[in-house]
Amino acid sequence: MSRPKWLLMTLVFVLLCGFARSAEAQQQRTKTHVITPKSSEEVPKDLGLRAHTNLLILNPSTGKFSGTAQPQELPPFAGYFYETPASIACVYHLVPHRSPGCNPNQTTKNPSGGGGAIAIVDAYDDPNAASDLAVFSTQFGLPVANFTVVYANGTQPAQDSTGGWELEESLDIEWSHAMAPRAKIFLVEAASDSLDDLFGAVVVAGNLVASNGGGEVSMSWGGGEFLQETQFDGIFTVPGVVYVASAGDNPGVIYPSASPNVVAAGGTSISRDPNFGTFLYENTWQDGGGGPSQVEPRPKFQNEIAFLVGPTRGLPDISFDANPNTGVWIYDSNNYEGEPFDWGVVGGTSVSAPSLAGIFNAAGKFQRSSAAENAEIYRYLENSNAFRDITYGNCGYYIGDLAAPGWDFCTGVGSPYGYEGK
Repeated sequence: MSRPKWLLMTLVFVLLCGFARSAEAQQQRTKTHVITPKSSEEVPKDLGLRAHTNLLILNPSTGKFSGTAQPQELPPFAGYFYETPASIACVYHLVPHRSPGCNPNQTTKNPSGGGGAIAIVDAYDDPNAASDLAVFSTQFGLPVANFTVVYANGTQPAQDSTGGWELEESLDIEWSHAMAPRAKIFLVEAASDSLDDLFGAVVVAGNLVASNGGGEVSMSWGGGEFLQETQFDGIFTVPGVVYVASAGDNPGVIYPSASPNVVAAGGTSISRDPNFGTFLYENTWQDGGGGPSQVEPRPKFQNEIAFLVGPTRGLPDISFDANPNTGVWIYDSNNYEGEPFDWGVVGGTSVSAPSLAGIFNAAGKFQRSSAAENAEIYRYLENSNAFRDITYGNCGYYIGDLAAPGWDFCTGVGSPYGYEGK
């Protein structure tokens, strides 16, 4: 029996669409591997003396991400499902009228809040910070940033010869601005990655934030714990300032996130359908930092979870997408290992600290201290209107810590879900 011509044409159309979709899926599955820049390497002799970034780079087999350029508010190239300011705002319920599935190639609604100030503390000088932030903002449809660079000791620092700290600075200013586009952004540059220089820059940053209406200080760096760290805890206590620090990209605890006067920012993974970019769920990131402190006693805001953390400070407090395989777009025109980085995808808890600082800022409560911010966070523990409780996955030494309902060593209270409890 012969088939009608219209039926044959329909079958051909369906097959062609299937081939097109298959080709699109292949484009989205570019072979990648994760690179640890030199600035993120932890050197044993630096313990208690120098800090490292918590930044990881997702590198495609071609060396750079490329492809068909896309218009404003979408990723710079078509066919990838890495995170944009709008897709993150959708996943974390920071905007109304969210797009179904929060597909980065279709979602364009950005956060719009913010006020006061956010000060980013990093080492060395990023000479292209302002222009790179402008490129990032234009691509993703963000307003022009109110942005200022401050040299912590009054003199312009040298650049990092490897380019790692410049990448860190681009990430930090771009994603704090993305989450709180109406806040003033200060980039406070320390002369070097020594703890003396960085903590001196933190003092400058805290005073800047306090004198500009309050807000947050973001620190995406750190190092292994050391016995004398409690002597520095008082640095993070300027009234009207909340300090946020990366919890690290390996099992265990780093400082300054271990300080009871800091909100410790951990990491998660965002899982998407590899063919359509649809948000599926959020789970742990196995390399995220966390665990019991070996030095700091348990702060008051963790008394409710004393049965989990014991007598010492437990980390992290709250988490954000940090798996480089589910990473975020940044733009950096500085040289990284000899050539311009341009558009790329990065991860690590260096993403978490500035992004969470921006979310706290946009929430508008402007807590008087990090302890007050943490008290608010823990007050909403297991509140599904405030946090997405991460209950799937594992982390830690020997991958022996499991995600569980409520607080855990993998993701703390979980990830943001709207602005309540922030």
